[in-house]
Amino acid sequence: MNRNPKILDRNKTALLIIDIQQRILGVMQNPDAVVANTIKLIKGFKVLNSPIIYTEQYPKGLGQTFQEIKIELGDLTPIQKMSFSCFGAENLFSELKQKNLKQIVVTGIEAHVCVQQTVLDLLANDFQVNLATNAVSSRNQVDYETAINRMRTHGAEITTVESILFEMLNISGTEEFKAISKIIK
Repeated sequence: MNRNPKILDRNKTALLIIDIQQRILGVMQNPDAVVANTIKLIKGFKVLNSPIIYTEQYPKGLGQTFQEIKIELGDLTPIQKMSFSCFGAENLFSELKQKNLKQIVVTGIEAHVCVQQTVLDLLANDFQVNLATNAVSSRNQVDYETAINRMRTHGAEITTVESILFEMLNISGTEEFKAISKIIK
């Protein structure tokens, strides 16, 4: 019997956090939930020893990554970009392919701009995208909903933080399971 190939495999999965920056976060819908859920993903990916990447859109104008997230990211260095899509962020897509990372979990802002363009570009380059909808936001609900629907239509897996972490975990009864369970609560 086969498992569904869309189920996340921690050895082929990376977390991509897109532009959750100081000066723009405050005008997003549900900013506290975006931050809290992104931090859960970061902590979970650390437990599972899976790669984490984050970007900053024009940091001179939009500021650095939100402080709570930046603290959780530790020594990681952001990829700075001017393009809306992470497709234009240095050699990010090439590096993901070289590392055999085929499943990309996406979180960030804004859903209808940088997130959507990145997701569409990832899909066009044969990555599986799992969009953590409770860690993504826009200023306006209609923009958020339209972007989620468009990304789904084009093949993105629409899911949540908890689903992502338990999918990557795969089994219960381990130390990793206990650690992930604490993160989720």
